Amino acid sequence: KNYFGNGLSKFNVKIDYATQLEHLGTAHAFGFAKDFVGDDDFFLMYGDLLADLQVFKEVLEIYKKSSCEGIISLFEVNNPQEYGIISLNKEAFVEKITEKPSVNLDLGNLANAGIFIFNPLIFKAIELTELSIRNEYEFTDSMQILINQLKGKIKGYVIKDLFWSDIGLPWHLLEANKFILKRIKSRLEGKLEENVIVSDNVFIGKDTLVKSGSYIQGPCYIGEKSLIGPNAYIRPYTYIGNNCHIGMSEVKNSLIFSNTSIPHFNYIGDSIICENVNLGAGTKISNLRFDNKSISMIIKEKSIDSGRRKLGAIIGPNSQTGINSSIMCGKIIGRNSIIGANTLVNEDIPSNTIFYKDENGKIKKHRKT
Repeated sequence: KNYFGNGLSKFNVKIDYATQLEHLGTAHAFGFAKDFVGDDDFFLMYGDLLADLQVFKEVLEIYKKSSCEGIISLFEVNNPQEYGIISLNKEAFVEKITEKPSVNLDLGNLANAGIFIFNPLIFKAIELTELSIRNEYEFTDSMQILINQLKGKIKGYVIKDLFWSDIGLPWHLLEANKFILKRIKSRLEGKLEENVIVSDNVFIGKDTLVKSGSYIQGPCYIGEKSLIGPNAYIRPYTYIGNNCHIGMSEVKNSLIFSNTSIPHFNYIGDSIICENVNLGAGTKISNLRFDNKSISMIIKEKSIDSGRRKLGAIIGPNSQTGINSSIMCGKIIGRNSIIGANTLVNEDIPSNTIFYKDENGKIKKHRKT
């Protein structure tokens, strides 16, 4: 809401908001749309995904041409047991939704992609939805109620050869960033000193200064009121927010959020650095294993293979590192944490933690007070 506002000034569309005061599940949340859409058919989309605009055009075209009461978009997955799997009949109408089926069940590999077209009948199904074992009103249950009621009137649309990501894991942000930056156009609103090289497909926001000796390779986005250089090397697919300082350092294929400082002799690759982070001189992030195997991250106490040969680190907001600290690939540092000077981070660091090497070379870790 802070970014989109009412929609008129930035996008020339009118945006209204409804607030889900109690977190009672996805069906409960979608129910708030009833007063907005009235008797109209409408698009519905999960808030944590990004897709090519062509996906929406194709979904709408299928809906217009089909004698159906709704569309559920789908995508093919390699691990169906991790998703809600949609079973279709021979005419591509939805028959059943199975949440995270057992590996012993062969229900196909078409997962719910979170982009829908429905008419107001869905709200009656939401009203009939009962609490799940998680004590929530699940939208997948609402859809199954509607599927049972309409008996072959909800169409399945399989997304193929178009970008789609649910942004459910940290590296999905890097993939989404790459998708967006591939479409960026060159634009210079800031200032360049002499002896600066800027390639095509680089956006530089107003009041940003790029100092002498810097080299910026597109596609790349740099926000407003930032200071780049001197002698900075910004490589492709890098996003830098507002009011950042990137000094004599190298940044590659990374997201650097606003008010962050990467000032001296730093290397940041394939990483996400949140807002208000300060990296001490010489802080470097590893992004590659010696054996060239894909890099895993621990997410909710479970090791998940990213499938990526190169993946750096995630550093949460308001964290700091001391000089010459090193962070190994695939590690996560929580918010409001401090990494001491000359310290190797080879484990995840919780939020509000001080992690450092003492005078005897022993690693110490304790909560910030």
